[in-house]
Amino acid sequence: MNNQENTLYDRPDGGEWRCEERGVYSVLDHGYVHVVESWGSDQQIIESARMSTDKGFLGWGPKCKECGLSWPDRPDSCTNDALRDDTLHDDGPGDEKLLRYLYENKHSTPFEFAGLTIEVQAPLMVFREWHRHRVPFGYSEMSARYVQMPNLHYVPSVQRIIDSAKKSVNKQASGGGALDFPGFFSEGLPERRDVQMAKEIRHQIQAEQLQIYDFYENMLSWGVSKEIARLDTPVSRYSRMRATGNLRGWLGFLTLRMAPGAQFEIRQFAHCVADVVATTFPRTYELFNEGMKPILDPESVDTPEKAWARGASLMRAAFHQHAPLGDNDPLWEISIPEYKRPEP
Repeated sequence: MNNQENTLYDRPDGGEWRCEERGVYSVLDHGYVHVVESWGSDQQIIESARMSTDKGFLGWGPKCKECGLSWPDRPDSCTNDALRDDTLHDDGPGDEKLLRYLYENKHSTPFEFAGLTIEVQAPLMVFREWHRHRVPFGYSEMSARYVQMPNLHYVPSVQRIIDSAKKSVNKQASGGGALDFPGFFSEGLPERRDVQMAKEIRHQIQAEQLQIYDFYENMLSWGVSKEIARLDTPVSRYSRMRATGNLRGWLGFLTLRMAPGAQFEIRQFAHCVADVVATTFPRTYELFNEGMKPILDPESVDTPEKAWARGASLMRAAFHQHAPLGDNDPLWEISIPEYKRPEP
């Protein structure tokens, strides 16, 4: 069992995953994601889209308006001298314009001509969520009928246990507000109480997992078949699978499983898949990331409401420079949530 009480990853965002090398990721306490193979590319997505017009891939921008080729591919015969210097080029858009059009207008078929196969080791509870993504995925999971399951169990980190107790607008992820262990005696400072309680909870989870696995091994030694001995298997036990799908399917998976409302554990695996997609299909992932930004980081996205709030704040500040606004001034009647009326 893993005795690590807190996350091994020390990520500023609290994530519990790390890229060890290209295509190899560590996740949670015993999980991993390995890239088996990938196929297709951003360029092949364009080529698939252009089958109807028989034009094929014309090149990424900057694109010469004279010869029609992307700047690095221009022949010496091109007379567009402005493009000889990349600081002075007179460029036009390349096939990135078509890629954006396909993505933003949901012309999704060309994205089915690229994809990934990965191998994953994750807790069973993660697989049960993952397998809800059916089309266009294929799965092949290690069978506990044929092989002895590994003595690997997911034990949440101290911080994960503390966070799970907090209230949340997401009912599935909402706890009681704070850890409350009846009869628990806390040593030291009050702020350490949650940490000490979380450590005790981890200890009890680990002890139970060891007891369950000991019984599993005993049944196997008594001659019980694997398919019966597995009956007490907890959803924290790790299993392995291979998952394959096209890029359209993986982007749909990421849309749901990277969202803040998804369970923390599957989000960590989704971040690994996202990193693979970003490395393998960088232009497509850039478009995907633009669309996901309002969901993943809403504070960084400008909105008409925020722009109006800034404008109104500047207007009020300008009036204040000449004379303070009276309590009944109509400017205070503008309802803007982001603006707080200064204290008198």
